[in-house]
Amino acid sequence: MQALIEVILPVFLVLGFGYVVVWRGLFSDTGVDALMIFTQKFAIPVLLFRAISTLDLGQNFDVNLLLSFYTGAIAAFAIAILGARYLFRRPWQDSVAIGFIGLFSNTLLLGLPITERAYGAAALAPNYAIIAIHSPFCYGVGITAMEIVRNRGNGVFSTIRAILKAMFSNALVIGILLGFAVNLSGLPLPAPVWDAIDLITRAALPAALFGLGGVLYRYRPEGDLKTIAFVCSISLLIHPAIVWALGSTLGLGTGQFRSAILTAAMAPGINTYVFANMYGVARRVAASAVLLGTTASIFTTWVWLAILP
Repeated sequence: MQALIEVILPVFLVLGFGYVVVWRGLFSDTGVDALMIFTQKFAIPVLLFRAISTLDLGQNFDVNLLLSFYTGAIAAFAIAILGARYLFRRPWQDSVAIGFIGLFSNTLLLGLPITERAYGAAALAPNYAIIAIHSPFCYGVGITAMEIVRNRGNGVFSTIRAILKAMFSNALVIGILLGFAVNLSGLPLPAPVWDAIDLITRAALPAALFGLGGVLYRYRPEGDLKTIAFVCSISLLIHPAIVWALGSTLGLGTGQFRSAILTAAMAPGINTYVFANMYGVARRVAASAVLLGTTASIFTTWVWLAILP
């Protein structure tokens, strides 16, 4: 109960506050959109730039950490695709979009604040190592699978162009790449620049959580409940369980193990709806999975925190 109150509840209270004020008409849809543009295209990319530019790459980019997390993510992606196709008889394009829901956990808006509240800011280095390649990896996998399904027989080059365009026009990816550039080059930035960056990063997560609450108000469940429950179970339970097994086998350190499990255990991220909307398939499943998965994660995260070392 203490973990629920001290770690999880404050995060979801901020998110719930955003939901309630939009529901009651105290904050407009255009305001929510503007806030999410600020956080997704500016504040969070700056946060990622700040984290990656100062991260000890040799110490934190551990192969076993990334292998544990991303093997679990790929397994969740495959299970969700096959379940959507063969259990629920969805078309292949729908199935890939549903697979993306199992693949793309909310590593930023939920994973970072919950890990920080549970274990402190010093515990976030493994989170940032995972997040550094999360968007490029997941979009690369998802777009590749979708373009293969959509363009069967149309040639490889059109598929490659679609993948590269989607990945390198993403603000999160750009922030990560700039962070790597500063880190690897050793480029010194003036102190006032770092101070300005720090001001933006302090606003990033609270504003994003508030905005996410407003966004989730739009995505109320509308049917497909069995499919939604299936993919949420994969995201909240199966993905972290696979990571637990792999992390134990590969001997991850306690801090790495905690970050990998909590990051894997987060609800589907809003990017799962962005991906479904981009292709015009399974949008209702994606939107409802974000809302219901985020709600259910209040309780599943509590369980994972209780059993973690």
